[in-house]
Amino acid sequence: MSTLGVAAKHNFEIVVVRHGRTAWNATGRFQGRTDIPLDDEGRAQAGDVGRMLAGERFDAAVTSDLARARETAEIVLGERDVALAIDPRWGEMRFGTWEGLTWSEIVARQPELAGRSSTSPRYYTPPGGESFDELCARVAEALAALDARVHDGAHALVATHAGPLHALLRVALGQAEADALGIRFAPASCTRVALGPDGARILDLNRTAPDAAAR
Repeated sequence: MSTLGVAAKHNFEIVVVRHGRTAWNATGRFQGRTDIPLDDEGRAQAGDVGRMLAGERFDAAVTSDLARARETAEIVLGERDVALAIDPRWGEMRFGTWEGLTWSEIVARQPELAGRSSTSPRYYTPPGGESFDELCARVAEALAALDARVHDGAHALVATHAGPLHALLRVALGQAEADALGIRFAPASCTRVALGPDGARILDLNRTAPDAAAR
């Protein structure tokens, strides 16, 4: 377990699910705020996560405003009688003119990025897009808003994207420790975080459903 730098008013736990695959994920294209839906594999992945979390109690649920995250949340929640709140602050990082491009196409336009990882957003601010610091600020606000909605002992589902998950690690661990983890968040992966007045802990990181490996 890792100690986090963020504190909350309530003691509660969040299960943060990255959305399932889309057609642009399959071809390595940056999506950002472009509203690409899940493809058939992505829906199957969301179903896998739903089965993995079938015994989980959710007292609250929140999703990004983008269809790929919202549909993932709806599939995971299944028949649970839990209202799904939409919070754009959990939306993917805004990639500006990079949206729809692959990393190799981006590097061809901006050769100074050669050698950098496409999954290390602190190294770049896309033209017309959002900086990683801005993304981290809104993820911290989204966490505070969720904290205000829940009670002690609550379990909450959060459906989001890879960018906000990286931001969550930075808010939680600080940049050096987050970078050291070297995480590349898998589609439909689960990261579990416990939050409270004394700080927080990462309980599970980037877990995928057993069904996904078997398919």
